[in-house]
Amino acid sequence: MNSAISWDDGYLLGFTPMDLVHREFVDCVAALQRAEEADLEGVLNTLARHCEEHFEMENRWMCETDFPASECHINEHAAVLKSIHEVGQQLASGNVAVCRRLGSELATWFPGHADYLDSALAHWMCKRTLGGKPVVLRRNIRSNESAPEQT
Repeated sequence: MNSAISWDDGYLLGFTPMDLVHREFVDCVAALQRAEEADLEGVLNTLARHCEEHFEMENRWMCETDFPASECHINEHAAVLKSIHEVGQQLASGNVAVCRRLGSELATWFPGHADYLDSALAHWMCKRTLGGKPVVLRRNIRSNESAPEQT
C-alpha cells in the first residue's frame, strides 16, 4: 500500500472554517487508506458523513453568497459523494479493492480541488465576510534539510 495522504500547510487557503474542515477531510481519507479490511466499512461511513457535512457547508456558503462559480463546484461535490456511496455498495458486496482505490483517488483529487475550486471560494468568502483577501502563513519546515549555519 502506498503511503497515506497527510496534512500539509500547503493546503491552507486562509478561510479558517474551510481550512479546519479540509484538515478533517485529509484525516478521514488517510484513515481510509490505512484501515484494516475489517474496519473499512466503518471508516468509509465516517468519510461519507464527513463529506456530506463538508460539502453541504461549502454548497450553502456558495448559495447564500451568490458565488459565481457555484454550479461547477457543487456538481463536483455531488460526483464525489455519488462515488463514495457507490463504493459503499461495492464494499458491502465484498469488493475491497474498489474501496482501496477510492482512498487513493481522493488523495490525488483533493489537492487540485483545493487549489482551484476551494481557493476561489475561500477568497470569495474572506472578501464577503471579512472585507479582504485571505492571508495564509505557512511554515517553511523541511525535514530533510539541516538548519542554516549561524555565523
